[in-house]
Amino acid sequence: MDIPGGAGKRINPLSRRPKQQRLVVAVRGAAGTGKSYFAASLAQAGLGRLCYFDTERKARLLPGSDGSVYDALEVQHPDELPEFIDWALESPEGRAQGYGCYALDSWAMYFGRKHRETVMAVRARTGDPTAQPGADELASDQIVYQEVLRRLCVDSGACVVIVDQIGAKGREDREENEMGRVLPMTVSGLEYFVDVLLEVELRLEGLDMQRVFRVVKSNSPAFPIGLQLVNPVFSDLLARLSADGPAPRPAAADLEMPEFLDTPPLTVVRPSGPTLESLILKAEQHGFSRANLITAAMHYCNGKTDLERLNAEEIEELDRRMTSRIEAATRAMPAPAEAGEPSHEAAAPAPRSRRA
Repeated sequence: MDIPGGAGKRINPLSRRPKQQRLVVAVRGAAGTGKSYFAASLAQAGLGRLCYFDTERKARLLPGSDGSVYDALEVQHPDELPEFIDWALESPEGRAQGYGCYALDSWAMYFGRKHRETVMAVRARTGDPTAQPGADELASDQIVYQEVLRRLCVDSGACVVIVDQIGAKGREDREENEMGRVLPMTVSGLEYFVDVLLEVELRLEGLDMQRVFRVVKSNSPAFPIGLQLVNPVFSDLLARLSADGPAPRPAAADLEMPEFLDTPPLTVVRPSGPTLESLILKAEQHGFSRANLITAAMHYCNGKTDLERLNAEEIEELDRRMTSRIEAATRAMPAPAEAGEPSHEAAAPAPRSRRA
């Protein structure tokens, strides 16, 4: 594929082979279980500068969030989140920060506020204060909201942590109330985009409180379902992942394989047979109209009535038949008299006059 504005450059497919083992993790749990602390540990994992999208506006309580260690960006309105992500991934200012990993805290806060807008719009439209969005509206919302996850988890090409809230026990199976219909949708969407899904809870071991992370969904053999990690940080997960392959490198690391290849100059090859333009011009020169060509195409080209859809073989077939028609008409015409040859009328003897 050519690069727009790439001046003869094209993508080298071999440059897209994975050069690092990156990890996308979702962490779910109740409030106060240490989810945000785990997400902030990305900054100490040696992956580059952390960009922390804070929809709950609580990162101010974490050390280093003021820019001294990493950048925590407070999202005051949910519509700002896609703009902030685009800024970090694509804008010259954002790329200049050298971000190598990303965190979103939390997905539930963003989704909940956006879903509330949908609910309020439905109730305003129907006039029913208890109205709920239908299945089609929920599906449309899911597509829009999950674009945030796709941008972070896929397009960034970096290690990512997504923080989410865990649903109340037993409530995720209910479908007759508003939250019961939304929770399965948010959970399934999050599971689709992440490599490992962890649930965290607090346990009292003796006199010490432990944060226990349990794997509930995994795409990696390094994190089997049911695995429990006690008080982990993100670098601990990378250490387990590196046991099965090369350790992750910052996303900005230089690639050994060139990303773009020079595009060889294009050679224009003229078709050897007649073209549609030459066919139409030839028809006009010999008294045939466009309607005559369309009629012929209907009979000889599988019923086609659009001359633009004729392929090379069909154009050549019409040209051959028209040439035969022209030659037949030419043979049927009388040959013109040559210069200097007397006509039959001139050669006939004049009648004799009678004498009186």
